[in-house]
Amino acid sequence: MPSSTLFERIIRREIPADIIYEDAHCVAFRDIAPQAPTHVLVVPVAPVPSLDGPLDSALAGHLLHVAALVAKQEQLTEGYRVVINCGNDGGQTVNHLHLHVIGGRTMAWPPG
Repeated sequence: MPSSTLFERIIRREIPADIIYEDAHCVAFRDIAPQAPTHVLVVPVAPVPSLDGPLDSALAGHLLHVAALVAKQEQLTEGYRVVINCGNDGGQTVNHLHLHVIGGRTMAWPPG
């Protein structure tokens, strides 16, 4: 059996996290190395390695919907950014799909 990702261990409550949203399909918690005043990760409960899948459109839509809910809950009324890193060159460091909801400051472009 492959080892669990950091996010699977957070979902199972083996590792503490500041969880701010949870439903049957995903969990949202504060990033431990925030890149802005608000930096929340939205993670599917069922492990999906990356945006490359396997990922069905219903789950993808739900994750984006929850990202918007989190932004509203966090009062990011002036705007925010949702980022999905995919693969090594894309900056993905945990092989479990996750959306970054980042806000609370003006974002620069290009991002990196």
